[in-house]
Amino acid sequence: MRNTNRLRPIFLTFEQWLPRWSLQHRLCCSKPVSVHSNEESRADKFKTQIATGPRFHDFVKGASINKQQPVITDDLIDTDKHAYLPEDSEIGNSRTVCFETYGCQMNVNDTEIAWSILQKKGYQRTSDVAEADVVLLVTCSIREKAEQTIWNRLRQLTAMKKRRLKTRVPMKIGVLGCMAERLKSELLEREKLLDVLAGPDAYRDLPRLLSVAHGGQQASNVLLSLEETYADVMPVHHSPQGLSAFVSIMRGCDNMCSYCIVPFTRGRERSRPVSSILEEVHILSEQGVKEVTLLGQNVNSYRDTSEEQFCSSEPGQLSRGFRTVYRARPGGLRFADLLDRVSLIDPDMRIRFTSPHPKDFPDEVLQLIKERANICKQIHLPAQSGSSTVLQAMRRGYSREAYLELVDNIKTIIPGVSLSSDFISGFCGETEEDHLQTLSLIREVRYNVGFLFAYSMRKESKRSAQDLCGRNDGNVKVIFPRQEVAGQPTDTGTDTSPVNPGDYVLVKIESANSQSLRGHALSHTSLSDSATRLPDHRHDGQLASVARHGI
Repeated sequence: MRNTNRLRPIFLTFEQWLPRWSLQHRLCCSKPVSVHSNEESRADKFKTQIATGPRFHDFVKGASINKQQPVITDDLIDTDKHAYLPEDSEIGNSRTVCFETYGCQMNVNDTEIAWSILQKKGYQRTSDVAEADVVLLVTCSIREKAEQTIWNRLRQLTAMKKRRLKTRVPMKIGVLGCMAERLKSELLEREKLLDVLAGPDAYRDLPRLLSVAHGGQQASNVLLSLEETYADVMPVHHSPQGLSAFVSIMRGCDNMCSYCIVPFTRGRERSRPVSSILEEVHILSEQGVKEVTLLGQNVNSYRDTSEEQFCSSEPGQLSRGFRTVYRARPGGLRFADLLDRVSLIDPDMRIRFTSPHPKDFPDEVLQLIKERANICKQIHLPAQSGSSTVLQAMRRGYSREAYLELVDNIKTIIPGVSLSSDFISGFCGETEEDHLQTLSLIREVRYNVGFLFAYSMRKESKRSAQDLCGRNDGNVKVIFPRQEVAGQPTDTGTDTSPVNPGDYVLVKIESANSQSLRGHALSHTSLSDSATRLPDHRHDGQLASVARHGI
C-alpha cells in the first residue's frame, strides 16, 4: 500500500496529459471501438499541433521569418552583441571608474588598455575612490605578499561599499589581471567581496561584465587566449606630464620556469603585429614623449608572424650555450628587426625594453644596441641564481658558465654597458654552497642594480625641492641642483636656460650610493650630440633625462 501511494501521482499526471475525451471514450463506451482508428486520430492531432506550434525563430530575439535559409557570412556575425542584455546596457552613462594598479609595468600597461576600452563606452575616470561608482584593482600574483595586499584592500573597499548612502549608485568592485586568473574561484566565493573578475585576456569584455554587475549579479571572464594582444586598442597613457610611456609588444611566456606562475596567469606567448607597435610609437613621438619602454613577459623573444613576408623556415637564434624547454619556432619578424624599426622613428627618443630572458640575446641584438645612440646601453639580465644545480632545478635553460660567457660577450660588444639582474634566494633544495655561488656571481659580474627576492631592501632616495631628478642611460637615478645651465652651442654662442621636464642634460657625477648618483648639470644636450660630447671615462660625466621634478 505504501508503494502504491508513492506511484499514484505519477499515474495521475500521465492521465491528465492524455486527451480527456479519449479516456472517457475508452472507459464509458459500451460498443466495440477500433483501437487502431483512435491511435491514428491522436497521431493526426499531434502532427497538427506540431505544425501550428512555435518555431525556432520564436525563441530567438530579433530573428526574421524567411522561407529561404539565409547564408551566414562573417559580416552577419557580431560577437559583441548579447541578446540577453538591453542594447544600451554596456554604455557607461558617465559612471566613474577608479583604477588601482599593483605590481609590474605590464600591469601599468594593462590599466591603460582597460581604461581605453571603458572610456569609449562612456565611463569617466576619477582618482578619488570615495567618489567612484566602479573600483578596479589591477593585480599582481607573483608573490604571496602581493596577493595579501589585495585581500586587505578588498576588505577595506567592501566596508566602504556598505557605508555608501542608499541614495547613491552602489559601488562595484572588480579585480583584473594575474590574481583574477590564478584565484578566480576563491575571489568570487570568499567573503563575497567582488562584483567583477576579468583575466588579462578579457579586458574587451569589461563593459559587458560591468553591465551584468550593475544588474546585481557577479560577473567573470578569465579565459586565456592564444591570440589576444590588444593590437587595435590604443592605450590611454596616464604617466605624469606624459614624457615616458610603456608600449606592450608581446604577452605571455612559454619558458615554464619551475618557480614562475606567469605562463598560467598570462598564457602562452603571442606577439603584437609590428605595424601596430610602430603606429603607437609614432603617436607617442608626436605627443612629445621622450622615452619609450618596450614591454613583454619575455620581451626579446618577440616573433611577429602576422604578415606572410615575415614567415620562413629559419629558426630564431639563441644566445650561445642556451636552450629552451620548448621546440624552437621558425620564421617571424624577430626582436632585432622590431628594435631597429622603433629606434629609427625618432632619433631623440630613448628606447628601453623589459623584461628579457638571457637566452634571447643573439649578437645582432647586441650590435644594434651598440650602434644606435637612442637605444639605452642598459640590459636587464635575470640570473636568478649563480649555481648551475639550482638553475637546472629552476628550468632556466642555461648553466652558470653559459651565463658568464654571455655577460663577457655583452661587455665586449657594448663597452660601458649597465647590467641589472634578479636573484631568488632560498629556492627549493638550495644549499649554503649554492647560495655562496650566487654571491660570487654577483661579485664577478658587478651589476649596477640587483633585485633580490623574496625580500627587496630598496630605499627611496631623498632630495630637496631645490633638486632635479632624471635617469641616465643605465636607468640609474641622477640628482642635481636646480639651476640654469648652458644651452647647446649655436653660431652666436651659448646661452643659459633653465632645465625643464623632458630636457636632456649632461651631468658631472660627484658622488654615488647604491641607488642614485649626484652631481651638477653642465649643459643641455641631445641624444645624437651626446655620443660625441660624453667623455670616454664614464664617471666623469653622465647623461640624464629630466622626467619630472619636485619629488
